Amino acid sequence: MRSRINNNFFTRDVLEVAPALLGMKLICYDKKGLQQSFTITETEAYRGEEDLACHVSKGRTARTEIMYHEGGVLYVYLVYGMHWMLNIVTGRKEVPQAVLLRGIQGITGPGRLTKALGIDKSFNGENMSESSRIWLEDRVSNPLFITTSRIGIDYAGPEWKNKQWRFIVKGLPEK
Repeated sequence: MRSRINNNFFTRDVLEVAPALLGMKLICYDKKGLQQSFTITETEAYRGEEDLACHVSKGRTARTEIMYHEGGVLYVYLVYGMHWMLNIVTGRKEVPQAVLLRGIQGITGPGRLTKALGIDKSFNGENMSESSRIWLEDRVSNPLFITTSRIGIDYAGPEWKNKQWRFIVKGLPEK
């Protein structure tokens, strides 16, 4: 049996946590109360106020306040008025960083991921080490992965758009 990940894991820098999430098991209960388990296959890092692609680059707001918490809580927000995005806050308190979960085994795309898991605004602020409905468990092995530039952030300019802060498992079977 794998062990549940505690908050100490998440209090590290986002560029350490984002690739370390690859291969971990995301456990989530669906709306019918059935437990689902998926392997994380793709993540993307957003690193603080200086990162022009990160929501906190425009300052601290009611929406981004959760990103200033200590790592291990969820930051869930709506994009395009239709897709929930699931992020895990990382780092120390007052150092805003988060990892966007972009893919799980069998599901690619952050909007598809949250739809399949039934993630909505009610998950915002949930603590991954204490939650009874969503958490992470250790991986069995360290998967090989590639890095690429982040997606959908042209507005941040070439410096931030081209950061190799997207992490994708290489060669994992579909399910």
